[in-house]
Amino acid sequence: MSLIPHFFGGRRNNVFDPFSLDVFDPFDAFRSISESRPGSLSSETSALANARIDWKETPEAHVFKADLPGLKKEEVKVEVEDGRVLQISGERSREKEEKNDTWHRVERSSGRFMRRFRLPEGAKVDQVKAAMENGVLTVTVPKAEVKKPEVKAIDISG
Repeated sequence: MSLIPHFFGGRRNNVFDPFSLDVFDPFDAFRSISESRPGSLSSETSALANARIDWKETPEAHVFKADLPGLKKEEVKVEVEDGRVLQISGERSREKEEKNDTWHRVERSSGRFMRRFRLPEGAKVDQVKAAMENGVLTVTVPKAEVKKPEVKAIDISG
């Protein structure tokens, strides 16, 4: 649940999330409103910049799921930067305008998006896997095994 209303910054799901590297842009909502008005078809909308991503942690891995409807896997990039930053980015092209077309409503977004997440210690960034099915991108980052400290019992003499 968002702590900040979408109107004031939809890019961040939780302002207190230490792993989110999204930059808060207070004017983003105003830009989206002005770009989505009829007649401004020449500008790209920024709704895709707001790609929704879930991040869950299992005992074995960190799993990211992104809803990217209408995108092909060739239009999406998954990268690991600086050894601990997962970056998911892509671009949706705008539909071609025909001179004889009359647009009544434009709600589907086009443009670029990028989301970055700082991975915690113990993430195996060299074994990241990504798969895309039915418009949902799933990125799996395995976790290193946490070794339990070896406990050795000591006999007490006396």
